[in-house]
Amino acid sequence: MSTASLSPTRRELLAATAAAGAISMLPGTLRAATGGDSLRPFTASFKQDEITELRRRVAATRWPERETVTDESQGVQLATTRKLAQYWATDYDWRKCEAKLNALPNFMTEIDGLDIHFIHVRSKHENALPLIVTHGWPGSIIEQLKIVDPLTNPTAHGASAADAFHLVIPSMPGYGFSGKPTTTGWDPAHIARAWVVLMKRLGYTKFVAQGGDWGALIVDLMGVEAPPELLGIHSNMAGTVPADVAKALQFGDPPPSGLTAEEKGAWDQLDFFYKHGVAYAQEMGNRTQTLYGIADSPVGLAAWILDHDIRSYELIARVFDGKSEGLTRDDVLDNITLYWLTNTAISSARLYWENKLAFFAPKNVAIPVAVSVFPDEIYAVPKSWAERAYPKLIHYNKLDKGGHFAAWEQPQLFSEEVRAGLRSLRT
Repeated sequence: MSTASLSPTRRELLAATAAAGAISMLPGTLRAATGGDSLRPFTASFKQDEITELRRRVAATRWPERETVTDESQGVQLATTRKLAQYWATDYDWRKCEAKLNALPNFMTEIDGLDIHFIHVRSKHENALPLIVTHGWPGSIIEQLKIVDPLTNPTAHGASAADAFHLVIPSMPGYGFSGKPTTTGWDPAHIARAWVVLMKRLGYTKFVAQGGDWGALIVDLMGVEAPPELLGIHSNMAGTVPADVAKALQFGDPPPSGLTAEEKGAWDQLDFFYKHGVAYAQEMGNRTQTLYGIADSPVGLAAWILDHDIRSYELIARVFDGKSEGLTRDDVLDNITLYWLTNTAISSARLYWENKLAFFAPKNVAIPVAVSVFPDEIYAVPKSWAERAYPKLIHYNKLDKGGHFAAWEQPQLFSEEVRAGLRSLRT
């Protein structure tokens, strides 16, 4: 997309910024093109005594006894958690993550009375397509840091300048550096509407959206709203489960007859998740405020975050056993430490209470949709379900590796999928 797609004010602003040799960001001290709302520069900074107190709390953890089984069926295992805590309390350095965050253009803006934090990196390629990428729980903007350069600077990663994106990565309300809602109403649909406001405020008249986990639901809802500025969406955890399948899973019935082998595989994954993996969501959805322990204990928070889905947990356990994986120990602790230092364990969990939609159900998205399927996701979306859920399916691909945190675990594959999935929407 060229600068012709931006409002005149933004074109002038960009020209001045380019002349100053800083085309990678929009100056946050100027007023936005629409609505008169300010964009304020933001720097991540925590006092050293907060980091020292975190280490003290980790070291002072009161440990339970070991689980009475040899596998993870009782939850996050003691050996894994102790290894995590040992590294967190002694060797982990938050300042490295802070420096990575501050090396990117960070901003704040107020939408519907709430401060929204976002990273905004403009590509050096003039015809780049604006893209907003949304994280999930228990993730954060940390998930997307590895995809910033591949998407904004594709020629440095073996791709074409024609595949470049201008990238916007917001922190959801109650997450990371964004404000914490003090009243009800910030549900996924509200966030979806806010993201459209954000992109328009940045001067983008045409853009695309991407998401996984909560981000997948939010981009679906952006697609339901279908503002004229939104060209299409990309999802790496698409909502496609047919009503008869969802009903059978809910009531513990056998799978509907006639499922293909691929569909039966998705059924088996979902059946396992609903029986063994969804308790965290139920607790946060019903009794969010009760979870004081994860706001008070760093190790309690870490264990809660690790216990999201079995494949991600197994990967992280291998990481703390010294194995080389898509994530490192620092990756894992960067994300957890962001939750701790911002005290967002409870405020982030409230999104589960706010949400009243079936997570994996089709949402009647009528705009173009691209779907990427990573094998270790909660469920691998069958192509037949994707075609039914998204009448304008423009891309579907199954990857050989990767899981729930695809952008974080497999940034190269993820970036390739985003480029391929949204390529047909460029003009």
